[in-house]
Amino acid sequence: MKRSAAEIVTEYGPFPGVEAVHGVTYDGKHVWFASGDKLNAVDPADGKIARSIDVAAHAGTAFDGRHLFQIAEDRIQKIDAASGKVLSTIPAPGGGGDSGLAWAEGSLWVGQYRERKIHQIDPETGKILRTIESKRFVTGVTWVDGELWHGTWEGEDSDIRRVDPDTGKVLEQLDMPAGTMVSGLESDGGDRFYCGGGDRGKVRAVRRPRHG
Repeated sequence: MKRSAAEIVTEYGPFPGVEAVHGVTYDGKHVWFASGDKLNAVDPADGKIARSIDVAAHAGTAFDGRHLFQIAEDRIQKIDAASGKVLSTIPAPGGGGDSGLAWAEGSLWVGQYRERKIHQIDPETGKILRTIESKRFVTGVTWVDGELWHGTWEGEDSDIRRVDPDTGKVLEQLDMPAGTMVSGLESDGGDRFYCGGGDRGKVRAVRRPRHG
């Protein structure tokens, strides 16, 4: 396994009225983060909130190109990104113990925090299609260039790790500085991960290592 210190490129926040950052996603222009009772879109150019949607937003967030998906307690809401309207909901696989959320290959991928698992689920029904075991508490989840990465958070320790999607084996680990937590996680499709900062109320950009 390759292991190195995470390189924090930028910090955004803290933001007015935001006590904690949960899920994080990226729509190609804005970084969206869940803050309990809102979804907020941050312009990464200036770090300011450009727009907010009033919706229950307790854990992971994902974007499929048109819709935002947001965990609220024991369900996953499908939200029209343009209007902010909730279009439908499905049960979350952890029944309220869910953490990260990602969209990839036509499926939703849901982190199970204390269960140390990631589930691939059907976005229409919530049916679990397969499960990947992790060895740490799972927070945010993201896919980029065929690689599966997830955040961890236990006590004062947090890291971002790349795992084998078939076996769950850890292939690479980026250690965050002590006391710097990863709640949500999303790739920008390039060389950055956007990470929720938990109860610090921040979003951080961390450099993604290049391979080959």
